[in-house]
Amino acid sequence: MGGTGTATFAPHSPGEDDIADLAYGAAVRDEWLLDPDWVTVNHGSFGATPIVVLAAQERWRREMERQPSYFMRRVLPDALRGAADALAGFIGAEGKDIAFLENATVGCNAVLRSLRLGRGDEVVVLSHVYGAVRNTVRYVTELAGAVMVEAVVPFPGTTEAGVVEAVRRALSDRTVIAVLDHITSASALVLPLQAMVAACHERGVPVLVDGAHGPGQVPLDMRVIQADWYVGNCHKWLMSPKGAAFIWADPARQAALHPVTISHGYGQGFLAEFDWTGTRDPSAFLAVPDAIAFHARLGGEGLMARNKAVAAEATALVARRLNTEPGATGALAGSMGLVRLPLAGEAGAERALALRGRMLDRKCDVPLHAQAGSIWLRLSAQAYNEMADYERLAEIAAEVVREE
Repeated sequence: MGGTGTATFAPHSPGEDDIADLAYGAAVRDEWLLDPDWVTVNHGSFGATPIVVLAAQERWRREMERQPSYFMRRVLPDALRGAADALAGFIGAEGKDIAFLENATVGCNAVLRSLRLGRGDEVVVLSHVYGAVRNTVRYVTELAGAVMVEAVVPFPGTTEAGVVEAVRRALSDRTVIAVLDHITSASALVLPLQAMVAACHERGVPVLVDGAHGPGQVPLDMRVIQADWYVGNCHKWLMSPKGAAFIWADPARQAALHPVTISHGYGQGFLAEFDWTGTRDPSAFLAVPDAIAFHARLGGEGLMARNKAVAAEATALVARRLNTEPGATGALAGSMGLVRLPLAGEAGAERALALRGRMLDRKCDVPLHAQAGSIWLRLSAQAYNEMADYERLAEIAAEVVREE
């Protein structure tokens, strides 16, 4: 492999028998530009792009700038579809049903703002919905005189059955669409997506899945999930450049779907509308196949399993050191983990933000969120992480807690 990596990777996606032969942690950290002076346990927020993938993006940029008009008219259309085909193979779909976007929130906006809501119509969201998506639902419902309905996810003590039942209870004859998280952001819950989608479809309710954290963290297959729309970020767990995301739409839903920016392709079909919304730098999209290849060389699904195992061990370690409780475990846990901070007093967003600032002051990048009456620390596990990172995280978190 090119770049400055120090590990030797297998030339295929390993299975359980040979994933142990791959090196992780400090052995591969030079594949990224990460500052070694920092404790970086927050891959979930913005990801971290490997050097080799950044190099691929730069090659596309240089190719574009050699002759911009020719590139945009003659090179980009086929290159974009080629990248979509590569992504389709990764998520169990067909390239013709995938369009690239800057981020998952843009995709959620595209679906929700394409709806024709009426007064009294209901849009169901989970109580753990991502804040930006909640605001989008607020906007479209307030504009139409419609209603946002929350399916209250039990937390802590979340169970798969409890989540599905919460979704069922929130549905009504007025429900127009359900917006379901695949992996929640603040609470890091890997939700039982297939069962939630099925519960909605039983009532004739279409489903938009916010899969911002899905690609690269958990295996995906659109044919199995059977949602109506799925939006996902490539820049997080798949490690593409920033500004690469996608929307997958069931063919039956494509005619009524439009991008946030209406441009020259309006009325000419799904891909005509989404592939060109105006001038933008498409290099992040075009480097997605290189991110997929890098992810595969680090183990593919084996890497996902390894990251989940590391996150579970790290969550237990930090909870033990702070003498407190973890968030999700077992099937509801993924490559992120949650630990409740043992703090007295109010546990609002303002205090969480202040504590996060003190963690950053100590060169420790880890998000803190207020929920269920407590402040919770959310850690991530990616290929470049090892247990020493979480030992240091526990020390810093303990220092911050003691100062309170």
